[in-house]
Formats: sequence, C-alpha cells, structure tokens
Amino acid sequence: MHELTLHLDPAAGQALEDLADACGRPPEDIAREAVDRYLHEESTLVRAVGERIAREHADLLRRLGE
Repeated sequence: MHELTLHLDPAAGQALEDLADACGRPPEDIAREAVDRYLHEESTLVRAVGERIAREHADLLRRLGE
C-alpha cells in the first residue's frame, strides 16, 4: 500500500470531515474512494481518446509500421 499525505484547503477539509461524519465512515475511506473513482474515470477517458486517435489514424499508423 502506498501512503500519501494530502493537503486540503480548509473548506475542502471541512467538507470531507462533514461528509465522513454524515456517512459514519472515516475521512480516509471517503478520500480513497474518491481517488479510486477519479482514476477509473480518467483512465477510461484516456483509453477512449487513444482508441479514437488510433482509429482516425489507422492508415498512417499501418504505413509507419511497414
């Protein structure tokens, strides 16, 4: 497991504490879940863009590979 120290501005820190309290969960769990969701969404987006670019330039990529 990797450890990370995250410095939040006071408003974000308070919002995290409030949400964690409302959910009855530790703030670390809420933050970890948010990071996991962000990584999943961003990797999906990057993969889709890469696939679109590969399709649009398939002929060029094929010619470069010859």
